[in-house]
Amino acid sequence: MPHPNIYRIESGTEFYTPERCHITEIFNRHPNPEVSIAQARVKAGVTTANHLLRGTAEWYYILSGHGEMFLSGVSAGYVSPGTVVHIPADTPQYIRNSGQEDLVFLCICVPRFQADVYEEMQ
Repeated sequence: MPHPNIYRIESGTEFYTPERCHITEIFNRHPNPEVSIAQARVKAGVTTANHLLRGTAEWYYILSGHGEMFLSGVSAGYVSPGTVVHIPADTPQYIRNSGQEDLVFLCICVPRFQADVYEEMQ
Protein backbone atom coordinates (compact mmCIF):
# COMPACT_ATOMS: atom_id res chain seq x y z
CA MET A 1 0.00 0.00 0.00
CA PRO A 2 1.45 3.43 -0.93
CA HIS A 3 2.25 5.83 1.87
CA PRO A 4 0.42 9.16 1.86
CA ASN A 5 2.35 12.37 1.44
CA ILE A 6 1.64 14.65 4.35
CA TYR A 7 2.50 18.33 4.07
CA ARG A 8 2.76 20.82 6.89
CA ILE A 9 1.44 24.10 5.51
CA GLU A 10 2.74 27.32 6.98
CA SER A 11 0.32 30.23 7.06
CA GLY A 12 0.64 31.98 3.70
CA THR A 13 0.63 35.69 3.06
CA GLU A 14 -2.56 37.13 1.63
CA PHE A 15 -2.11 39.31 -1.45
CA TYR A 16 -4.50 41.41 -3.53
CA THR A 17 -4.93 40.55 -7.22
CA PRO A 18 -6.09 42.57 -10.26
CA GLU A 19 -9.03 40.12 -10.27
CA ARG A 20 -10.34 42.21 -7.30
CA CYS A 21 -9.90 39.54 -4.66
CA HIS A 22 -7.43 38.62 -1.95
CA ILE A 23 -5.61 35.28 -2.33
CA THR A 24 -3.69 33.14 0.13
CA GLU A 25 -1.82 30.25 -1.50
CA ILE A 26 -2.26 27.12 0.59
CA PHE A 27 -0.75 24.42 -1.63
CA ASN A 28 0.75 25.07 -5.07
CA ARG A 29 4.05 23.25 -5.57
CA HIS A 30 5.98 22.45 -8.72
CA PRO A 31 6.59 18.78 -7.83
CA ASN A 32 2.82 18.31 -7.39
CA PRO A 33 1.28 19.29 -10.74
CA GLU A 34 -2.03 17.50 -10.09
CA VAL A 35 -3.71 20.10 -7.89
CA SER A 36 -3.43 23.45 -6.13
CA ILE A 37 -5.42 24.94 -3.28
CA ALA A 38 -5.81 28.63 -2.44
CA GLN A 39 -8.13 30.64 -0.26
CA ALA A 40 -9.90 33.60 -1.86
CA ARG A 41 -11.53 36.52 -0.08
CA VAL A 42 -13.88 38.93 -1.85
CA LYS A 43 -15.01 42.03 0.05
CA ALA A 44 -18.71 42.90 0.42
CA GLY A 45 -20.18 44.44 -2.72
CA VAL A 46 -17.26 43.44 -4.96
CA THR A 47 -17.54 41.45 -8.20
CA THR A 48 -14.37 39.72 -9.39
CA ALA A 49 -13.03 40.21 -12.91
CA ASN A 50 -14.52 38.03 -15.64
CA HIS A 51 -11.80 35.51 -16.48
CA LEU A 52 -11.08 31.91 -17.44
CA LEU A 53 -8.38 29.37 -16.70
CA ARG A 54 -7.05 27.77 -19.90
CA GLY A 55 -6.88 23.99 -19.55
CA THR A 56 -7.56 24.14 -15.80
CA ALA A 57 -10.76 23.10 -14.02
CA GLU A 58 -11.62 24.75 -10.74
CA TRP A 59 -13.81 24.00 -7.74
CA TYR A 60 -14.89 26.62 -5.21
CA TYR A 61 -15.82 25.52 -1.70
CA ILE A 62 -17.58 28.36 0.11
CA LEU A 63 -16.41 28.81 3.71
CA SER A 64 -18.25 32.01 4.71
CA GLY A 65 -20.33 34.78 3.23
CA HIS A 66 -22.88 34.86 0.41
CA GLY A 67 -22.57 35.50 -3.30
CA GLU A 68 -23.72 34.81 -6.81
CA MET A 69 -21.65 32.74 -9.26
CA PHE A 70 -21.60 33.52 -12.99
CA LEU A 71 -20.43 31.07 -15.66
CA SER A 72 -20.22 32.14 -19.31
CA GLY A 73 -21.93 35.42 -18.39
CA VAL A 74 -25.03 33.74 -16.91
CA SER A 75 -25.95 33.35 -13.26
CA ALA A 76 -25.22 29.80 -12.14
CA GLY A 77 -26.87 30.46 -8.77
CA TYR A 78 -26.32 31.73 -5.28
CA VAL A 79 -23.61 30.40 -2.98
CA SER A 80 -23.28 30.21 0.79
CA PRO A 81 -21.23 28.19 3.29
CA GLY A 82 -21.03 24.54 2.28
CA THR A 83 -21.68 25.19 -1.42
CA VAL A 84 -19.36 23.62 -3.99
CA VAL A 85 -19.12 25.15 -7.48
CA HIS A 86 -17.48 23.26 -10.36
CA ILE A 87 -16.01 25.48 -13.08
CA PRO A 88 -14.95 23.49 -16.16
CA ALA A 89 -11.65 24.43 -17.81
CA ASP A 90 -11.86 27.30 -20.30
CA THR A 91 -15.17 28.61 -18.87
CA PRO A 92 -15.53 32.38 -18.35
CA GLN A 93 -16.35 33.01 -14.69
CA TYR A 94 -16.77 35.60 -11.99
CA ILE A 95 -18.35 35.78 -8.56
CA ARG A 96 -20.21 38.65 -6.89
CA ASN A 97 -20.23 39.09 -3.14
CA SER A 98 -23.89 39.88 -2.49
CA GLY A 99 -23.59 39.73 1.31
CA GLN A 100 -22.61 42.15 4.05
CA GLU A 101 -19.41 40.30 5.03
CA ASP A 102 -16.39 38.97 3.19
CA LEU A 103 -17.04 36.01 0.88
CA VAL A 104 -14.34 33.42 1.64
CA PHE A 105 -13.81 30.22 -0.32
CA LEU A 106 -11.25 27.61 -1.25
CA CYS A 107 -10.16 27.43 -4.90
CA ILE A 108 -9.06 23.95 -5.93
CA CYS A 109 -7.47 23.79 -9.39
CA VAL A 110 -6.77 20.70 -11.49
CA PRO A 111 -4.07 20.73 -12.77
CA ARG A 112 -2.43 23.18 -10.36
CA PHE A 113 -2.90 26.89 -10.97
CA GLN A 114 -0.15 28.68 -12.86
CA ALA A 115 -0.31 32.37 -13.71
CA ASP A 116 0.04 31.77 -17.46
CA VAL A 117 -3.35 29.95 -17.60
CA TYR A 118 -5.26 33.01 -16.33
CA GLU A 119 -6.99 35.05 -19.03
CA GLU A 120 -9.09 38.11 -18.26
CA MET A 121 -12.18 38.43 -20.43
CA GLN A 122 -13.54 41.73 -21.78
